[in-house]
Amino acid sequence: MTETNAQSRYPFGIPSGWFAVAESPDLEVGQTKAAYYFDTHLVLWRDDEGGVHVQDAFCPHLGAHLGHGGRVEGCEIMCPFHGWKFDAEGANSDIPYSERTNKKAKVRTYPAQERNGFIYAWYHPHEEAPTWEVEPVLEIDGGEFSGPKKTHHIVQAGIQEMAENAVDSAHFRYVHNVAEVPVIEKYESVGHKAYMESSQKFPTPRGVVDGRIDSIADGPGVSIVRFSGIIDTLLVTASTPIDDQQTETRFHFYVRNLGDEGTNSTVGQAFANEVDKQFAEDMPIWEHKAHLARPALADNDGPFMKFRKWYAQFYVDAATEVQIADTRTVFPPPYWPEKMDESPAKATASAKHGE
Repeated sequence: MTETNAQSRYPFGIPSGWFAVAESPDLEVGQTKAAYYFDTHLVLWRDDEGGVHVQDAFCPHLGAHLGHGGRVEGCEIMCPFHGWKFDAEGANSDIPYSERTNKKAKVRTYPAQERNGFIYAWYHPHEEAPTWEVEPVLEIDGGEFSGPKKTHHIVQAGIQEMAENAVDSAHFRYVHNVAEVPVIEKYESVGHKAYMESSQKFPTPRGVVDGRIDSIADGPGVSIVRFSGIIDTLLVTASTPIDDQQTETRFHFYVRNLGDEGTNSTVGQAFANEVDKQFAEDMPIWEHKAHLARPALADNDGPFMKFRKWYAQFYVDAATEVQIADTRTVFPPPYWPEKMDESPAKATASAKHGE
């Protein structure tokens, strides 16, 4: 964190793990792309063999941004300023006006992989190697599901603050105005994965239908949610910290193939619209709430503290952050004069329905 403990919004920084930095179709062969995640300027590029690369953006020669005018040549990226080239490991491979390369001129390179329609980069503040890989979602390429329908959001809140929503079933009644609150039947974590199984009653024109919402958190940046009951729907979520106080979230929605592309598209869009509506209702809550290190929970609230214990493993400086939380338990949001009239209640379903 760049702020002092007394000023910081959260007792934690940016977690380590795999995070989406682009969608696969957005980076063509031979293309470079500027990006900003992990509080860092980045360059993304795809080499002539189709491989994806994520590196720090600034050329170590004189600081040019490789994502603004940099060119891909074979499996190297060339700086737009003086033509220096760097390979996939970030080593200087050529200086066009010199017979020697500069071994000290190194560009930080992030491990990268493509899965499930996304380009993921491994972030670790001390540049340690990945300890797992993103699990492929087999249904996507099996022909049984149609999609994706895509949506995208940027939220002025830390990634953990938003992720806690997954275990907060009670808020569905008061924020999203659902008649029946999902019942969390199981929550457990194994290593970098957390599993949650829940039941949900879905109202339909033909009556209430029993359904399920089952999810897998594959580290802090990847979530796979499977909905069943009305129509089987698959949601692949990619959440990435822009910095420790801003998060970008991408949704890819897939619906079980109904045999007609028009019907698939209509059903998929309707589902995407509903999830997006609920996400928009949550945004002012996340952006204006304080993070409480010791929340006063009810006996039947969701497994918040189990979730936090699991999530803490992704912070390299977790011990330090625990000490901060021991001495300071309330972490309010910034003072945003332009947001003072942005009352969370104005966007919630409860307010719209007069509750």
